[in-house]
Amino acid sequence: MDKSPSLQTLVSVDEPYESEVDVEWLEAVVRAALTAAGVQGDAEVSLLIAGDETVRELNAAYRGLDETTDVLSFSADHSGHWEGDGDGPEQPADHQGFVLPPGIPQPLGEIIVSFPQARRQAVDRKASPSEELAHLVVHGTLHLVGYDHVEPDEAALMQAREREALDALTLSLRERE
Repeated sequence: MDKSPSLQTLVSVDEPYESEVDVEWLEAVVRAALTAAGVQGDAEVSLLIAGDETVRELNAAYRGLDETTDVLSFSADHSGHWEGDGDGPEQPADHQGFVLPPGIPQPLGEIIVSFPQARRQAVDRKASPSEELAHLVVHGTLHLVGYDHVEPDEAALMQAREREALDALTLSLRERE
């Protein structure tokens, strides 16, 4: 029997934003981003929609920047960029060789989005909060699987995958109407 790949998206939304966020939509956004990135096989992604303070604290601890940002990604396989003074936090031991039990999807990592920052950016871009949230979740998901935007050629490739995922989401919304 042929089994299609499974994606588990573990979505948590901080209480103040629960009524403003559609969890099923966010799961579809993660799926569209992974499809655009060409990810195949079973996978697990954790997504947290949080406030500015949570994101600021994580940004300070793991990137050396004591400021709010829109999205953070913590990949299981790809390290991020430390931008603060010194060497940054100790990196976890290499987990290659760790064998998961049968039926457990490969954890890709965690994405944390500041919902208040997404709202502010939506106003600046003249977009809806849902559109901005989708863009940030796609962006964060692509970081989990190794996309980056430090160099211009990397940025162009990442932006192309973002457009591909967001276009697919727009098309699926039109088909549902």
